[in-house]
Amino acid sequence: MAAPKATLDYEIALDENALARLRSSLSGELIGPGDEAYEHTRRVYNGMIDKYPRLIARCADVADVMAVVNLARDNDLLLAVRGGGHNGAGFGVCDDGIVLDLSLMNGIRVDPQARTIRAEGGCTQGAINHAGNAFGMAVPAGIVSTTGIGGLTLGGGHGYLTRKYGLAIDNLLEADVVLADGRLVTASARQNEDLFWAIRGGGGNFGVVTSFLFQAQPVGEVVAGLMLWDLEQTTEMMHWYREFLPAAPEDLYGFFAIMNVPPIPLFPVHLHNRTTCGVIWCHLGPHVQAEKDLDAVREAYPPAFEQIGPMPITALLSMFDALLPPGLQWYWKGDFFTEISDAAIEQHIKHGSQLPTLLSTVHLYPIDGQVNRISPDATAFNFREARYSMVIAGIDADPANNEKMIDWAQDYWNALHPYSAGGAYVNFMMDEGFDRVQATYRGNYERLAAIKAKYDPGNLFRVNQNIRPRS
Repeated sequence: MAAPKATLDYEIALDENALARLRSSLSGELIGPGDEAYEHTRRVYNGMIDKYPRLIARCADVADVMAVVNLARDNDLLLAVRGGGHNGAGFGVCDDGIVLDLSLMNGIRVDPQARTIRAEGGCTQGAINHAGNAFGMAVPAGIVSTTGIGGLTLGGGHGYLTRKYGLAIDNLLEADVVLADGRLVTASARQNEDLFWAIRGGGGNFGVVTSFLFQAQPVGEVVAGLMLWDLEQTTEMMHWYREFLPAAPEDLYGFFAIMNVPPIPLFPVHLHNRTTCGVIWCHLGPHVQAEKDLDAVREAYPPAFEQIGPMPITALLSMFDALLPPGLQWYWKGDFFTEISDAAIEQHIKHGSQLPTLLSTVHLYPIDGQVNRISPDATAFNFREARYSMVIAGIDADPANNEKMIDWAQDYWNALHPYSAGGAYVNFMMDEGFDRVQATYRGNYERLAAIKAKYDPGNLFRVNQNIRPRS
């Protein structure tokens, strides 16, 4: 284990009385560099992130959250807020400051009559949909079960249910938020409406969300899985995909991928380690209709491999968990697209055929359907006309491959960006600077900056894709 860095010699002296008060009042845990749990607890999902906070506060309840926020504000401590810890840019941890860790706050309450699910800020999307699945309900979320619901939702939240039911924020009814001044408020369509507008896509800029209330959607057993085709068919398949999916029923969701086939028993040996293109499907309708819709794909373009069948939504959400455990090195770049142009396809072929590591991949997630029916100014999430959210992901276990992955992802993104809509899903962005954040919110940015000035004028919540308070 590497020795702690020199950043542990802090320039700002922490008020020992304030720290003692926090220790005595905290129901959760306060972990520092000298504690046995520190090395493990400072880590986040992305192994490329290697930061050393002064303190990690694992909050057990809202009172803990309020106390930590007050300590950070009053002592001018850099504050990072962590839910599931999946943020690619590593915003769930910081050097020298304090991490407010919500992972102990993972309570879930399902109301079958109202068809709602209330989840605390430390919950994962897998846990939420496990609870809802018993009642035939699900919350529209992402594609990996271990992702924290907090960061996922605050950035917008797209995944398997998006075409039919919209983003996670489109199903958010209210949220409890601890503000920079330490107060707990509720944000909804009836209370603190401006804050409610801002947190739906504005990320963690406005406070610590301690609980979310979602409208759950009826989701029973889905027909899901993947189809793969030879890499040589990628041009043909991308041309087909861009025509087929927008015209398909919104019960059918499928994201396009260029990927290497992992050497695991699921796949035939002759495909192991080969670069392929594919679609990961999820059909929400009756099984008979699902087979009919997927047969249209099979008849037009017989796949080289497929593994599709009925399964609970929870099984689909955990499909990639074993391949993507915590601690891998990640570098990703994202963009929104309104179309998949011929010129963009050429760049996908050029760069997608040069995946730098076995786990590196590119995904095109559809965000059409219900997402496109909502006005760009209805929530902070602005790109309502976009039809695809792309992520280019360099992934590997070995840090020695980081430079190669970063160069590949940046070159790929630079080649494709001219054909994009101009902004990106904030959850697929690294720390890319102010201009990139502003381009992502477009015409909503000034309104967000004004709301930021109202609720967080000192920019306490700045370890994120930061929205600067309007002066």
